[in-house]
Amino acid sequence: MAPRLLLAAFPPELAGLDAAPPPGWVAALTGVGAVPAAVETARLLARHHPERVLFLGTCGAYDDRLPPGTLLAASEAIATSVEEVAGRAYRPGVERARWPATWALPLPAHPVAVPPAITLGAGEARALAGVASAEHLELTGVFAACHAAGVPVAAALAVANRVGPGAHAEWKASHAGASRALVEALRAAGVL
Repeated sequence: MAPRLLLAAFPPELAGLDAAPPPGWVAALTGVGAVPAAVETARLLARHHPERVLFLGTCGAYDDRLPPGTLLAASEAIATSVEEVAGRAYRPGVERARWPATWALPLPAHPVAVPPAITLGAGEARALAGVASAEHLELTGVFAACHAAGVPVAAALAVANRVGPGAHAEWKASHAGASRALVEALRAAGVL
Protein backbone atom coordinates (compact mmCIF):
# COMPACT_ATOMS: atom_id res chain seq x y z
CA MET A 1 0.00 0.00 0.00
CA ALA A 2 1.33 3.44 -0.95
CA PRO A 3 2.13 5.78 1.93
CA ARG A 4 0.68 9.23 2.34
CA LEU A 5 3.16 12.09 2.32
CA LEU A 6 3.02 14.76 5.04
CA LEU A 7 5.02 17.87 4.15
CA ALA A 8 5.99 21.16 5.79
CA ALA A 9 8.50 23.88 5.00
CA PHE A 10 10.49 23.45 8.21
CA PRO A 11 10.35 21.24 11.35
CA PRO A 12 8.25 23.36 13.76
CA GLU A 13 5.34 23.29 11.30
CA LEU A 14 5.15 19.50 11.63
CA ALA A 15 4.65 19.97 15.41
CA GLY A 16 6.50 16.76 16.28
CA LEU A 17 5.13 14.65 13.42
CA ASP A 18 8.58 14.54 11.84
CA ALA A 19 9.80 12.44 14.77
CA ALA A 20 6.63 10.32 15.03
CA PRO A 21 4.49 10.39 11.87
CA PRO A 22 0.99 8.92 12.09
CA PRO A 23 0.65 5.33 10.82
CA GLY A 24 0.71 5.22 7.03
CA TRP A 25 2.29 8.65 6.68
CA VAL A 26 5.85 9.66 5.73
CA ALA A 27 6.84 13.11 7.02
CA ALA A 28 9.33 15.29 5.14
CA LEU A 29 10.41 18.89 4.65
CA THR A 30 10.23 20.94 1.47
CA GLY A 31 12.39 23.90 2.44
CA VAL A 32 11.22 27.52 2.32
CA GLY A 33 9.99 29.17 -0.88
CA ALA A 34 8.02 27.99 -3.90
CA VAL A 35 10.97 26.89 -6.04
CA PRO A 36 12.73 24.78 -3.36
CA ALA A 37 9.33 23.35 -2.40
CA ALA A 38 8.58 22.33 -5.99
CA VAL A 39 11.97 20.67 -6.44
CA GLU A 40 11.87 18.82 -3.12
CA THR A 41 8.22 17.79 -3.51
CA ALA A 42 8.97 16.35 -6.97
CA ARG A 43 11.92 14.44 -5.52
CA LEU A 44 9.82 13.08 -2.65
CA LEU A 45 6.99 12.08 -5.01
CA ALA A 46 9.44 10.11 -7.17
CA ARG A 47 10.98 8.46 -4.10
CA HIS A 48 7.81 7.53 -2.17
CA HIS A 49 5.06 7.25 -4.84
CA PRO A 50 2.48 8.44 -2.28
CA GLU A 51 -1.26 7.90 -2.44
CA ARG A 52 -1.77 11.57 -1.55
CA VAL A 53 0.03 14.61 -0.13
CA LEU A 54 -0.89 16.86 2.77
CA PHE A 55 1.06 20.06 3.32
CA LEU A 56 0.98 21.66 6.79
CA GLY A 57 2.06 25.19 7.53
CA THR A 58 1.40 28.64 8.86
CA CYS A 59 0.26 31.63 6.87
CA GLY A 60 -0.42 35.32 7.16
CA ALA A 61 -3.89 36.83 6.75
CA TYR A 62 -4.36 39.83 4.48
CA ASP A 63 -7.29 41.26 6.43
CA ASP A 64 -9.79 40.57 9.22
CA ARG A 65 -11.55 37.74 7.36
CA LEU A 66 -9.05 35.35 8.96
CA PRO A 67 -7.97 36.35 12.48
CA PRO A 68 -4.79 34.85 13.91
CA GLY A 69 -5.46 31.34 15.17
CA THR A 70 -7.83 30.49 12.30
CA LEU A 71 -7.32 27.05 10.77
CA LEU A 72 -8.04 26.65 7.07
CA ALA A 73 -7.70 24.46 4.03
CA ALA A 74 -6.21 26.01 0.91
CA SER A 75 -8.84 25.81 -1.82
CA GLU A 76 -6.20 26.82 -4.35
CA ALA A 77 -2.64 28.11 -4.48
CA ILE A 78 -2.30 31.28 -6.55
CA ALA A 79 1.03 32.55 -7.86
CA THR A 80 0.78 36.34 -7.78
CA SER A 81 2.54 39.53 -6.79
CA VAL A 82 1.75 43.10 -5.85
CA GLU A 83 3.20 44.13 -9.22
CA GLU A 84 0.69 41.92 -11.04
CA VAL A 85 -2.25 43.15 -8.99
CA ALA A 86 -1.21 46.77 -9.67
CA GLY A 87 -0.93 46.08 -13.41
CA ARG A 88 2.81 46.72 -13.53
CA ALA A 89 3.63 43.10 -14.42
CA TYR A 90 1.90 40.14 -16.07
CA ARG A 91 2.35 36.46 -16.70
CA PRO A 92 2.45 35.08 -20.23
CA GLY A 93 -0.83 33.44 -21.18
CA VAL A 94 0.79 30.01 -21.27
CA GLU A 95 2.05 30.23 -17.67
CA ARG A 96 -0.14 28.59 -15.10
CA ALA A 97 -0.86 30.71 -12.02
CA ARG A 98 -3.51 28.69 -10.10
CA TRP A 99 -3.49 25.15 -8.74
CA PRO A 100 -6.58 23.83 -6.92
CA ALA A 101 -6.45 21.45 -3.98
CA THR A 102 -7.50 18.01 -5.20
CA TRP A 103 -8.84 16.47 -2.02
CA ALA A 104 -10.99 18.02 0.68
CA LEU A 105 -10.14 18.67 4.31
CA PRO A 106 -12.62 19.25 7.16
CA LEU A 107 -11.59 22.91 7.51
CA PRO A 108 -13.03 26.08 5.94
CA ALA A 109 -11.49 26.48 2.47
CA HIS A 110 -9.87 29.74 1.33
CA PRO A 111 -7.70 30.74 -1.64
CA VAL A 112 -4.06 31.30 -0.72
CA ALA A 113 -1.71 33.68 -2.55
CA VAL A 114 1.92 32.75 -3.08
CA PRO A 115 3.95 35.88 -3.84
CA PRO A 116 7.68 35.69 -4.61
CA ALA A 117 8.54 37.10 -1.16
CA ILE A 118 6.87 38.03 2.12
CA THR A 119 4.65 41.11 1.82
CA LEU A 120 5.69 43.84 4.26
CA GLY A 121 3.42 46.80 3.49
CA ALA A 122 -0.14 47.27 4.73
CA GLY A 123 -1.19 48.79 1.39
CA GLU A 124 0.30 45.86 -0.48
CA ALA A 125 -1.53 43.43 1.81
CA ARG A 126 -4.81 45.23 1.06
CA ALA A 127 -4.12 44.92 -2.66
CA LEU A 128 -3.44 41.19 -2.42
CA ALA A 129 -6.57 40.69 -0.29
CA GLY A 130 -8.53 41.08 -3.51
CA VAL A 131 -6.88 37.91 -4.83
CA ALA A 132 -6.81 35.67 -1.75
CA SER A 133 -7.46 35.52 1.96
CA ALA A 134 -3.98 34.52 3.06
CA GLU A 135 -0.33 34.48 2.04
CA HIS A 136 2.05 31.53 2.06
CA LEU A 137 5.42 30.93 0.37
CA GLU A 138 5.52 27.25 -0.63
CA LEU A 139 2.08 26.18 -1.84
CA THR A 140 2.40 26.81 -5.56
CA GLY A 141 5.56 24.71 -5.63
CA VAL A 142 3.98 21.82 -3.72
CA PHE A 143 0.69 21.95 -5.63
CA ALA A 144 2.40 22.27 -9.04
CA ALA A 145 4.62 19.24 -8.38
CA CYS A 146 1.65 17.15 -7.23
CA HIS A 147 -0.50 18.21 -10.19
CA ALA A 148 2.32 17.31 -12.60
CA ALA A 149 2.64 13.86 -11.00
CA GLY A 150 -1.12 13.26 -10.78
CA VAL A 151 -0.99 12.92 -6.98
CA PRO A 152 -3.92 14.30 -4.92
CA VAL A 153 -2.82 17.24 -2.78
CA ALA A 154 -4.29 19.37 0.00
CA ALA A 155 -2.92 21.96 2.41
CA ALA A 156 -3.94 22.77 5.97
CA LEU A 157 -2.73 26.10 7.31
CA ALA A 158 -2.90 28.00 10.57
CA VAL A 159 -3.01 31.80 10.52
CA ALA A 160 -0.04 32.89 12.61
CA ASN A 161 0.03 36.60 11.79
CA ARG A 162 -1.45 39.51 9.90
CA VAL A 163 0.45 40.40 6.73
CA GLY A 164 2.16 43.78 7.02
CA PRO A 165 4.87 45.67 8.89
CA GLY A 166 4.60 43.71 12.18
CA ALA A 167 4.12 40.29 10.59
CA HIS A 168 7.51 38.77 11.35
CA ALA A 169 7.40 39.52 15.07
CA GLU A 170 3.81 38.27 15.31
CA TRP A 171 4.70 35.10 13.37
CA LYS A 172 7.75 34.40 15.56
CA ALA A 173 5.61 34.67 18.69
CA SER A 174 2.79 32.44 17.46
CA HIS A 175 3.88 30.02 14.71
CA ALA A 176 4.78 27.09 16.96
CA GLY A 177 1.51 27.26 18.90
CA ALA A 178 -0.49 27.69 15.69
CA SER A 179 1.21 24.63 14.19
CA ARG A 180 0.42 22.53 17.28
CA ALA A 181 -3.24 23.63 17.17
CA LEU A 182 -3.45 22.68 13.49
CA VAL A 183 -2.01 19.20 14.07
CA GLU A 184 -4.34 18.65 17.05
CA ALA A 185 -7.38 19.68 14.97
CA LEU A 186 -6.40 17.35 12.11
CA ARG A 187 -5.90 14.49 14.56
CA ALA A 188 -9.29 15.16 16.17
CA ALA A 189 -10.92 15.17 12.71
CA GLY A 190 -9.32 11.84 11.83
CA VAL A 191 -7.17 13.24 9.01
CA LEU A 192 -3.92 12.24 10.75
